[in-house]
Amino acid sequence: MARLRSSYVCQNCGAITQRWQGKCESCGEWNTIIEEAAALGVAAAPARRGAAGRAFPLEDLSGDSKPEPRVVTGIGELDRVAGGGFVPGSATLIGGEPGIGKSTLLIQACAAVARAGERVVYVSGEESTAQVRLRASRLGLADAPVQLAAQTLVEDIVATLASGDPPKFVVIDSIQTMWSDAIESSPGTVSQVRGSAQSLIRFAKASGAALLLVGHVTKDGQIAGPRVVEHMVDAVFSFEGDGAHAFRLLRAAKNRFGATDEVGVFEMTGAGLAEVANPSALFLAGRDGAAAPGASVFAGVEGARPLLVEIQALVAPTSLGTPRRAVVGWEPNRLAMVLAVLESHAGLKLGQYDVYLNVAGGLRVAEPAADLAAAAALVSSLTGATLPHDAVYFGEIALSGSVRPVAHAGLRLKEAAKLGFAKAFAPPAARVESDAVQAGTTPIGSVASLVALIAAAAVETGPAPRPRRNSPADG
Repeated sequence: MARLRSSYVCQNCGAITQRWQGKCESCGEWNTIIEEAAALGVAAAPARRGAAGRAFPLEDLSGDSKPEPRVVTGIGELDRVAGGGFVPGSATLIGGEPGIGKSTLLIQACAAVARAGERVVYVSGEESTAQVRLRASRLGLADAPVQLAAQTLVEDIVATLASGDPPKFVVIDSIQTMWSDAIESSPGTVSQVRGSAQSLIRFAKASGAALLLVGHVTKDGQIAGPRVVEHMVDAVFSFEGDGAHAFRLLRAAKNRFGATDEVGVFEMTGAGLAEVANPSALFLAGRDGAAAPGASVFAGVEGARPLLVEIQALVAPTSLGTPRRAVVGWEPNRLAMVLAVLESHAGLKLGQYDVYLNVAGGLRVAEPAADLAAAAALVSSLTGATLPHDAVYFGEIALSGSVRPVAHAGLRLKEAAKLGFAKAFAPPAARVESDAVQAGTTPIGSVASLVALIAAAAVETGPAPRPRRNSPADG
């Protein structure tokens, strides 16, 4: 094996430098630069000096295209995120925190495909085959004809997969543990991860196997290793959840064969991960029967499916010079913006209060449509007024204090009506979309501004106490 040169590679972002340094100039991390040797092998190919290029035929856009066949796992939520199943020859990267349930989900998928008569191979680089069998036994999948292996050398894995009938479904758990003998660096380094992934993806493209690569995540939730691996694969899924709650969310961040806005919802049970047919009922299951100040129901949309979730707020007097702003499940910057708009355009003085906001059930809400529900919960907690127990809220708040329309209003209203909510507070534009899909929707109480929201809440709940404007220190 001919060694070309030695370079220094950051193990966090993959940046290459010609000398060692304590801090990476690209990502700013310390002590992440390691010396690696670039060599010929799966990670790099020798340049053909002086060789002439070979012409290849070109095609036009009007050619016939056939729909790609799919490997259906039988797990509806997983197939939904994948776009109806996994395409043969595709490579999918699944990332998630340790213990979130990645291996459990994939062993369930392997068992389902194997029971359908296909050859399925599960290669574990972190656990022994005895540990994988023990997990399968706990899940009641010991009788599934899944072929197991505990191996980390990529050349041996590819040679084993190529022997016999080509596999239909291959799981590599995880890509960070794989290594190639053609690369002079330790397992888990940027060069090893990139080279191992390239070799496995090349085999999947050539054999037509659906390849699933499990990836570790960093402390900030990003998939560990070089970002180039995410560009090499056809789909990138993120498996999310809170260890204190039973639900898990599978999101598609990239999908060349399906929509990137699909979300699969699972519930962790004693028998493994179970599909959740009605996620809204799951997130509202622990809601109090009696209405209390500071709680509102947000009609959101995750991907192409509606989700109803409770948003809880607590506005409490503070004795500190700088009030606290604590958020769980929502973007802190959006909370700061909503509080500023409430002070500027609604006349509510929140500078002397601690503000706590929580999305019940552990769900993370990212869409701006949650602004109105968060504002309603904050106003309710500050004034002590109880919001209607059978109402939902959605709408984006502008810096001018107006409420802007959001997408999929009809979908949100249908879900609210299905769960028995009698009213919705939404932007005026939502009424037009509601009329277009009139059957089975919830009546709308138009809210054009935050002032209108406060007035509507006062009408629904009766005269509300005036906001408390003095801190405990003022007496």
